[in-house]
Amino acid sequence: MARELLLMADVPGLGLEGQTVKVAEGYARNYLLPRKLAAPVSATALKHLEKTRLAREQRQQEERAAAQDLAQAIEQVSCTIPVKVGENDKLFGSVHTGDIAAALQAQKIEIDRRKIQLAEPLRELGVYTVKIKLHPEVEAALKVWIVGE
Repeated sequence: MARELLLMADVPGLGLEGQTVKVAEGYARNYLLPRKLAAPVSATALKHLEKTRLAREQRQQEERAAAQDLAQAIEQVSCTIPVKVGENDKLFGSVHTGDIAAALQAQKIEIDRRKIQLAEPLRELGVYTVKIKLHPEVEAALKVWIVGE
């Protein structure tokens, strides 16, 4: 016996949020309904789905706007990281995302080091442009100066 449900969230292999699907009674009773992934098709469920969709869109717009403001602040700043160097200006070690995040924190800009995108650690003196992914739609470019102590 199949039961018709309205998906309240994306369910891999079944469907996307807002779709109406027919599933086995046991799957609905034991998995989808207890986890609030689906609800019986009703006007109340449709209203709840629309309300959560609007709230999510509003939250995403606010996050995007905050990320754009932060991106503008980051692009106005340059980051200087002093490192120990040996002969021929060879670095002892390398500059990682944590070092860049710490240098930004010293300038009162809080960035999670995982958002800083480096293909590999910086191992030479110079000026680098580093991408920071603040939001799925927003990236910032930061100038990083690596200088010898």
